[in-house]
Amino acid sequence: MLLDWKVVAMGKVVLLFLCMVLVVVPLACTDSIQKLEVQKHLKNLNRPPVRSIKSPDGDVIDCIHVTHQPAFDHPDLKNHKIQMKPNFHPEGHPFGESKVSSNSKPITQLWHQNGRCPEGTIPVRRTKKDDILRTSSVQHFGKKKQSSFPQPKPAKPLPDIISQSGHQHAIVYVEGDKYYGAKATINVWDPKIQQPNEFSLSQMWILGGSFGQDLNSIEAGWQVSPDLYGDNNTRLFTYWTSDAYQATGCYNLLCSGFIQINSDIALGASISPLSKYSSSQYDISILVWKDPKEGNWWMQFGNDHVMGYWPAPLFSYLSDSASMIEWGGEVVNSESDGQHTSTQMGSGHFPEEGFGKASYFKNIQIVDGDNKLRAPKDLGTYTEQDSCYNVQTGSAGDWGNYFYYGGPGRNPNCP
Repeated sequence: MLLDWKVVAMGKVVLLFLCMVLVVVPLACTDSIQKLEVQKHLKNLNRPPVRSIKSPDGDVIDCIHVTHQPAFDHPDLKNHKIQMKPNFHPEGHPFGESKVSSNSKPITQLWHQNGRCPEGTIPVRRTKKDDILRTSSVQHFGKKKQSSFPQPKPAKPLPDIISQSGHQHAIVYVEGDKYYGAKATINVWDPKIQQPNEFSLSQMWILGGSFGQDLNSIEAGWQVSPDLYGDNNTRLFTYWTSDAYQATGCYNLLCSGFIQINSDIALGASISPLSKYSSSQYDISILVWKDPKEGNWWMQFGNDHVMGYWPAPLFSYLSDSASMIEWGGEVVNSESDGQHTSTQMGSGHFPEEGFGKASYFKNIQIVDGDNKLRAPKDLGTYTEQDSCYNVQTGSAGDWGNYFYYGGPGRNPNCP
């Protein structure tokens, strides 16, 4: 049983008094205060469930009443009335989730094998104490590091960006217009991660503002992140920030912000099945768009799952529109042994290997000012080191605008 937050706060005051006045051993003080902070944070994240479901991968999915989710702790959302469905969907051909091989099964989540959440609740992956302890501090839990966004036109030479952020990308992007959403169908893999503090993800970025201190970003896709989740499973995720990853925003529901309304899909939960090299291929479709009436940014997973929305008050620039859309992959390159990481992006194979071997995004689209899905114009590509990870674009029939991307990281041409 977790302590009430008031008790935790009082305990922290008592501990500080003992440390300062009675000169208790500093290390013991630090450990005790950290334990209280972790308890308080767990109490805040893990709301009392209506039902709990044990997933085969070890996760516990708590079915939380929709009005009890962390979003409403945000100061701008205290009196927010939940919008249970969007006023408008974008107009355009609904590219669905593909079944590209004869034995394909629909993408699902592992926890579904053991149950579902009842109507009126949302599924929330339970945070464990060890999840928080793996991060540098309670305050940084569930957050990306600064400078983790791909900046296609860097203000500084590429080597400086790589050494500053340790993040590398292989992306396709559009800019120079007002954008009100984006869509893509994303091939799903299980890239290998070299170090626990590294990750590999494939996502869309909806960006507004400058690549400085005030960047607004909405992100969605799949990721493998041992540091965040404690394993190497491929998981559905979202992210948001309104100040370039400084103080605001987080992954999934790990802070106040995103409001989920869907009872079927859990953010941060494992995706199944996954693609295999020269074998069956699987993908997920993600759509993010701005409701023209309310101004909220909505997310849909597949054809049937409207997940929820980022309320308009969270953002400054995105309260109007996005100025850039990006699709692609990102990895952390920590260079722990003085060499480039061997953490894979996508399938871990270069784009030129093509279908069944390299990972892809297909049917990439933007939402225009008339709330219509359309093909993006003047696509650009960007990667810091194309000998480590690369990207190749194309256009064809049912795939619309597509690209292959990724790579193995360290190799003879990427030492």
